[in-house]
Amino acid sequence: MRAKAMWKVVGAVLVLGCLVAVAAADVKLPGVFGDHMVLQRDLPVPVWGWADPAEAVTVTLAGQSKTAAADAGGKWSLKLDKLTAGGPYELVVEGKKNTLRCGDVLVGEVWLASGQSNMEMGVGGVMNREAEIAAADYPKLRMFTVARIPARQPQSDCKGQWQVCNPKCVAWFSAAGYFFGRELQKQLGVPVGIIHSSWGGTPIQTWTSLAVHEAVPELRGMAEALQRDTANFASGQAQADFQKRLADWEAAAAKAKAANQPFKAGKPQPPEEPRARAGSPAALYNGMIAPLVPYAIRGAIWYQGESNAGSPIYLIQLKAMIESWRADWKQGDFPFISVQLPNFMEPQKQPSEPVGNWPLTREQFLKALTEIPNTGMAVTIDIGEARDIHPHNKQEVGRRLAQWALAKTYGKDCVACGPLLKASRTEGQKIVLEFDYVGDGLAAREGGKLKGFAIAGADKKFVWADAQIVGKTVVVSSPEVKEPAAVRYAWANNPDCNLINQAGLPASPFRTDDWGR
Repeated sequence: MRAKAMWKVVGAVLVLGCLVAVAAADVKLPGVFGDHMVLQRDLPVPVWGWADPAEAVTVTLAGQSKTAAADAGGKWSLKLDKLTAGGPYELVVEGKKNTLRCGDVLVGEVWLASGQSNMEMGVGGVMNREAEIAAADYPKLRMFTVARIPARQPQSDCKGQWQVCNPKCVAWFSAAGYFFGRELQKQLGVPVGIIHSSWGGTPIQTWTSLAVHEAVPELRGMAEALQRDTANFASGQAQADFQKRLADWEAAAAKAKAANQPFKAGKPQPPEEPRARAGSPAALYNGMIAPLVPYAIRGAIWYQGESNAGSPIYLIQLKAMIESWRADWKQGDFPFISVQLPNFMEPQKQPSEPVGNWPLTREQFLKALTEIPNTGMAVTIDIGEARDIHPHNKQEVGRRLAQWALAKTYGKDCVACGPLLKASRTEGQKIVLEFDYVGDGLAAREGGKLKGFAIAGADKKFVWADAQIVGKTVVVSSPEVKEPAAVRYAWANNPDCNLINQAGLPASPFRTDDWGR
C-alpha cells in the first residue's frame, strides 16, 4: 500500500511538472531559423514560431523590430519589412521568459532545391571532387539540408542546420544546389542560401500534398489507393498477410537448407504505416516541404523524374505540385526551374527510340515551359552517362540552372538555355525548324555535320535525316522521304546529337508529331 501511495504521489508530481512545462513554454523558432541562415532580400520576411497563448513576441533584425501575439494554440507569426542584401546581422526573438539569438545572419537570395537522388548527390561524388572541395571557400554561400523524415500529416517543423560553405563540409552539400548557388553568387555578388530538401529514388507524388491528389481527377486514384492501404494496415490485415508470407518464407528456407540447396529469396519485411512511407503520396511533402512554409524564397530548382519516367501524367503531376507549392508560399508564381533528364542507357542505334520512356518524360518538361507560368529548364542531354543514372558533371547542371535564373529571374544579358523548338513548316521535300533561345546563332558541337535528326512521312517510318543550319533555322530532309510529315531530334534514351547555340548550350530533344511513342 505504501508503495502504491508513493507512486501516486510521484505520478501527481510528474503530471504537475508536465503542466507547468506546458504553461511556461519558452519561445521557440522552427528549425529552418538558426545561426548562419540566409534571408531573402527585397521581399517581406516571415518569421514565426511558438510561445504561450497570447504571449507577445518581439523580433528584431537590422534595425527594425516587429511584435506579434501568439494565438490560442501558441503559434505566432509576423513579417519583417523588405531587407536589402547584406549582413552579418543578429536575429533576436524575445518573449516573456526567454530570448533567442541567431547569429551571422545574411540577407541575399534564397532558393529551395528538391527532387530525388541527382539533387541529393553530394559534392563528394562529382567529377574533379578533390579540386572542387579544396576550392569551396565561399563564406557567403550557405546551405540548409532538411532531415529526411516522412510524415503522415503536414508537419510544422523539421530538423536541419545552416552550414557555411567551406572545404570541411561542402562534400555533403547537394552538388546541383551548390553549383547553382555558387554561380548565382559569382554573378550577383550577394549572399546565397540554398534550402536542400531531397530524397533519392522518390517519385513526384510523395512531394505533393494529399489535398492536391484528392482534388486533381488524374491523381485521385493515388489518394484512394493510399486510403485503402491505410485501412488495410489499421485493420491488421497487412500484418496478417506479412505473417503468412514470413511463415512461407521460413518454410521454404528450411526446406532448402535440409536439401542442401541455395536459397536466395529475400526475407519479407514487416509492413509500414502507408502514410509514413517515403514514396507514398504526400509523405515527403508533409515531412520535408510543409515545415519550410512560409520561409521567404526567390524560387525553386527541381531535379527529379527518373522514378516517374514514362508516366503519361507526369506533366499533370508537375503542374499540380508547382501550383500547390506556390499556393502554400503565397508569393505568387515564383520561379521554378527543372533539370530535364540527361542521356542515359544504351547509345542510340535507330532514328527514333522511345525505349525506356525517357524521351517522353523530357518532352513533358519541355511542355511545362508553355503550360506552367514562370517555369524554366536546364537541358542536360549531353552530360549524362550511359551506365550511371547519377552523372558526375553536376557543375554544368548547376551552371545551366543558374543560367536560366540569371536570364529570366534576374534580367541578366545572357541566353537562358539551349535552342528550344518554336515552330516547323514544310517546304516541298524539306521541313524547316525555327527555335527560341538561338542567341548569336546555331552551331554543331565541335563542328562538322548536325547529328540526331530523323524524318518521316505519313507512314511514320523515321529515317536518319540530313540537317543543315540556314541562318537561325535548321532545314531537315532525306532522299528517302519525298513527302515529309514529321521530324524528331534526339528522340532516344541516350541520343547521339549535337545541336547547340553559340553559347554552347544544347538544344532540347523534341518531335513535331503527336504519334504516341
